[in-house]
Amino acid sequence: MNPASESELAETVASATGPFAVIGGGTRRFGSMPDSERLSTRRLDGIRIYEPGALTLVASAGTPAEDVAALLAENGQRLAFEPMDYRAILGTAGTPTIGGIAATNSSGPRRIQAGACRDNMLGIRFVNGEGKILKNGGRVMKNVTGYDLVRLLAGSHGTLGILTEVAFKVLPMPESAASLAIRRLDSVSAVKSLSAALGSPFGVSGAAHLPGWKGEEASTIIRIEGFGESVKYRAGKLRDLLRGYGDIDVEFDQERVDATWRSIRDAERFSASVGDIWRISVKPSDAPGIVEKAAGLERADAMFDWGGGLVWMLVPEGTPLRDLLGDFSGHATLVRASPETSSRVRTFQPLPPAHAGIASALRRQFDPRGILNPGLMC
Repeated sequence: MNPASESELAETVASATGPFAVIGGGTRRFGSMPDSERLSTRRLDGIRIYEPGALTLVASAGTPAEDVAALLAENGQRLAFEPMDYRAILGTAGTPTIGGIAATNSSGPRRIQAGACRDNMLGIRFVNGEGKILKNGGRVMKNVTGYDLVRLLAGSHGTLGILTEVAFKVLPMPESAASLAIRRLDSVSAVKSLSAALGSPFGVSGAAHLPGWKGEEASTIIRIEGFGESVKYRAGKLRDLLRGYGDIDVEFDQERVDATWRSIRDAERFSASVGDIWRISVKPSDAPGIVEKAAGLERADAMFDWGGGLVWMLVPEGTPLRDLLGDFSGHATLVRASPETSSRVRTFQPLPPAHAGIASALRRQFDPRGILNPGLMC
């Protein structure tokens, strides 16, 4: 089903007799819902309001993310949270949509500086599981009254409501950028160096570590953005601060810097590899130990983002990774797997009983019939 308007979407949901698999552009296929009818928001398209001077943009949920990026770029602006494009690792077609980005809270390397997608969302309109049209927030940051449904819906993967419109705060593009790369660090030393960089006053906007793999040496990479002379000054100061970790290369070419961080953002390292892909959120200091638990697996690989707070892992197909990791402070999400694995392994980390009770109560409140992406996040 492909409703062409918010009202048509509401009518479709209100009259539904079975569950829906809610999608936007179809680029982020998470989990398995074989008995659900596909319901797309792709035709809810268009940028409703854009006020460059107010740093505000409002777009319908099905608007392609590339259209939003192009319009913002014309005015020297961008979505600061750097949303990921999953097509490289999932092998999907289609076009990422602004609603899909919000529904999955998709946030890239710049999250450590600019916050997550939800932190940049100002307001939403959505259709709940009863077919009612609801709205929350507005077009300014201090516009939260009552319940903060903006943050609740962000990252809910369509299980609480179907987004129809999203308002974002946007920010100016920086004049220039630089990447600093330290070679051949082990994971423990890499996380320490990233923590030192993030704790410095030099405005780090990216902090990643790529362990050695397939003949390539390990690389620990840090990004700085801003005005040209400021970037050069801060890069020099940061290089001096981190000199004890080894030789440091500094790249100022904008195209190369952008390409490096686009590859990190989209986990392109795994795009041509066979196996399951997991996304693990942990304390940065715990990241090396998490990766070490999978070190004995054949064809396993990993990469760190957010200073070690986000670990991407590639493991052989069907690996029971959560069992292998045991209890840890964080959560592991199965992003890519075969249909057979996806049918028996929960996509999202099981919640503790108290949290699970709250989540179930919220779903009953927003989707009492249980028809919106059922089973995806429970």
